Amino acid sequence: MQGLLALIAVPIALALGPLQRAEAADGPKTWPFSVPAESTIPAGPLGEAIKLGQKVVTDTQSQARAYVGNGLNCSSCHLNGGTVAGAAPFVGLWGVFPEYRSRSASVNALQTRINDCFERSMNGKALPEESPEMIGVLSYVWWLSQGVPTGMDSAGRGFKKILAPATPDKARGKSIYAQKCAACHGIDGAGLNKPDGSYMFPALWGPKAFNIGAGMARLDTAAAFVKANMPLAQGGTLTDQEAYDVAAFFTTQARPDLAGKENDWRKGGKPKDARY
Repeated sequence: MQGLLALIAVPIALALGPLQRAEAADGPKTWPFSVPAESTIPAGPLGEAIKLGQKVVTDTQSQARAYVGNGLNCSSCHLNGGTVAGAAPFVGLWGVFPEYRSRSASVNALQTRINDCFERSMNGKALPEESPEMIGVLSYVWWLSQGVPTGMDSAGRGFKKILAPATPDKARGKSIYAQKCAACHGIDGAGLNKPDGSYMFPALWGPKAFNIGAGMARLDTAAAFVKANMPLAQGGTLTDQEAYDVAAFFTTQARPDLAGKENDWRKGGKPKDARY
């Protein structure tokens, strides 16, 4: 296993390149969004690591169960395995890390950012940095980022920003949730299970949902995700107001806490929609 990890890690380390992001003075600020064909996954140990990483992302519950504390998969938010623009895609992420993040008040390597998701969105614990699961996810992100210049964001990174209404209405959001969301996520927000117990549709609140420190627990982030992607296969059908109303409803429901959250944004930059 150590030999395999070494073979996988070498091309990753070489591809990481300079620690400084290259900022182009002229030209486009983003790179066109494009997902590589699976036929481009190389043969050999690196290809196997890429495929493992894809499985960890799309079936986290079985592939990384020891590190997950709720019922979600990475692809619950990073739709279609991180390949959907506007749904926190992984395309192009390889070349924009390391990156300073105000929440941690430090420069984060990509491994740190991945573990942020495990500890917050998955309400679990960090992957060991030399574990097959971590090497796999890194390899998968590396492969998805092929062709995107280092230091340049891929179009569709993160969630598409929308205009916040003056006052989101939680009561109206509750009604929208019952009409548009509850059929999949449950009237109690507990999600919908498959016969084998795994989620068909993830929990939005309650003990098996993301914790209060997750990005999706923030109003602006949740509203942007909902607007672009929900209801599933009907993204863009809600108005900005409706997206904010329903996000205001479900983000304020009970969910797991996050130990150490008082250390977030310790050097400033705390967003106005943070839950704590």
